[in-house]
Amino acid sequence: MKTFRIHFIRHGLTQGAEEGRYIGHTDADLSRDGILQLEDLQRDRVYPNAGALFVSPLRRCVHTAQILYPGRSPIEMEGLIEYNFGEFDGKSADELLGGKKADLFTAWLKGGPDSAPPFGESNAQFQKRVCETMEKIIGGIIRTETDDAVIITHGGVISTIFAAFALPEAPPHEWMAPSGCGYTARVTPSLWMRCSKFEAIRMIPLSPEEAAQSPEEEDGYIWGDMHTEE
Repeated sequence: MKTFRIHFIRHGLTQGAEEGRYIGHTDADLSRDGILQLEDLQRDRVYPNAGALFVSPLRRCVHTAQILYPGRSPIEMEGLIEYNFGEFDGKSADELLGGKKADLFTAWLKGGPDSAPPFGESNAQFQKRVCETMEKIIGGIIRTETDDAVIITHGGVISTIFAAFALPEAPPHEWMAPSGCGYTARVTPSLWMRCSKFEAIRMIPLSPEEAAQSPEEEDGYIWGDMHTEE
């Protein structure tokens, strides 16, 4: 049966992320270190081909796409934007714990579907938004028979999508990928139609040696190492 691959890549570093700040809807660009890191990865590692290229419209994702896939015109999707941290956006945990809204911040950290920052979106709203967007993308890939698609988005988006749809199953924090890195998923239409699940195959980008392997060798490859690294 024909299958399809979707490659999820987290955007490069921003200054806010380097400072430990919550950066969600704030349209921050890549930091200088983030740009250099992506350029090094693009030169030394192998990123997958992109029959279709989807991105969050925020600058840090668009810029990442320009570095990793130069000359390509990505499809921007609002649903791929990071979590809306509301009044917490741009602030660090230490700042919030020491500020006037410490109680609200502490309550939000405890989680729960309805938990939300002031003027932000709830966890349930965020999950619904990104999962509905993912369902649209997968539906389009299957209809157009696009063998390989790349999605360049945010860490919270990737971890939420994989916690909802990936096999093997794992909680969101186990799907956090380093900047410029991510995962390849294999979509089998029958499995997707039956239970809305795809298979997590491997981490990306690959070394040249890994990229030289045949597709038949990839089942389970790297997955065994993914959750053993500290």
